[in-house]
Amino acid sequence: MIFFREIEVGLYSAISLFIMGKIIDILFEGIYFTKLILIVSDKSEEISKQIVGKIQRGVTGLLGKGMYSNTDKLVLMCAASRGDISHIKMIAKKIDPESFIIITNSREVVGYGFKNI
Repeated sequence: MIFFREIEVGLYSAISLFIMGKIIDILFEGIYFTKLILIVSDKSEEISKQIVGKIQRGVTGLLGKGMYSNTDKLVLMCAASRGDISHIKMIAKKIDPESFIIITNSREVVGYGFKNI
């Protein structure tokens, strides 16, 4: 944009870079790219029921221990599509505003509701 002194060149460049980035992501990661969300909360049972009922995703409870607080907690683990993550976060924060949420990329999820071998 600065070199050619035209705003259109900069806009077209930004759009093409965005599209190329998405294409490269699809080529390297595949179309089955999902997210994995971990939720640490004192209200895990209620959060898991809402996720199963409203989002219709399976949730697994993992036994965990907070090393700082020295308390046992149930850590929820849920594999979901990118579109479901915002809904799951809203459910968790609505039920327990103090919940601790970790969202990470998952390379591949095989099983019911996801890719079958």
